[in-house]
Order: sequence, then C-alpha cells, then structure tokens
Amino acid sequence: QVQLVESGGGLVQAGGSLRLSCASSGRTFSSNAMGWFRQAPGKEREFVAAISWGGNSAWYADSVKGRFTISRDNAKNKLYLQMDSLKPDDTAVYYCAAHRNRYTDYLPRAEIGSWGLGTQVTVSS
Repeated sequence: QVQLVESGGGLVQAGGSLRLSCASSGRTFSSNAMGWFRQAPGKEREFVAAISWGGNSAWYADSVKGRFTISRDNAKNKLYLQMDSLKPDDTAVYYCAAHRNRYTDYLPRAEIGSWGLGTQVTVSS
C-alpha cells in the first residue's frame, strides 16, 4: 500500500498563495492517478483536483479552476498543488489521494486506494 504524507499547509491572508506537496513512503505512486481533496469543518470531503499518471491531463473543481494548479514530478515521487488567489472559503484540511491501480488517468473517489493524513490550510480575511 502507498503511504502518503502532505506538507506545505499553513495560515495565509486572502489573496495569498500556498504550495502543498505530497510525498510517498514505501511504494512509488508514479504510475497511479493522483489528486487532492479537502474537508472544511462540518462539511463533506470534496474533490479539488486530479492528475493522470503521466501528468498530461488534469481536472479541477469549478470552485478552484483558474486559481489552483496540480502537478507531479514522477522522478521525485511527488505531487503538488499550487494555490493562488486564496479565499477564506478555501480553508480546510487538504488530503492527497492515490488511485488503487497503476496506469490510471482518472481518479473516481470509489477507486482511491490511499489517503494522506492531511494538512491544514487556513485563509484569513
């Protein structure tokens, strides 16, 4: 099983930027579709962005489109989420996720095999 660890969260003012990273321990995830989800207090965990295993296709939630960019470096076994123009509504715990199968392009929630423990992002107004 792939073990995932997020980093890069913190407190930022509205309009600011943060870059989240996700690293794996154990097996590599360079052949798995990957993505980011988030969960705000009292709300369901929601999809943020996903990227194909080769890194050439990406998908975003409408709420972050144009502000967030997902990327990956398979040589370093890392996943990133660049978050710009942050809003207070972006405040949440952000989770990294990996598809359970290799050579996958999409990331249906039901097919996620590994989750990270999360990193807190707080955006002040």
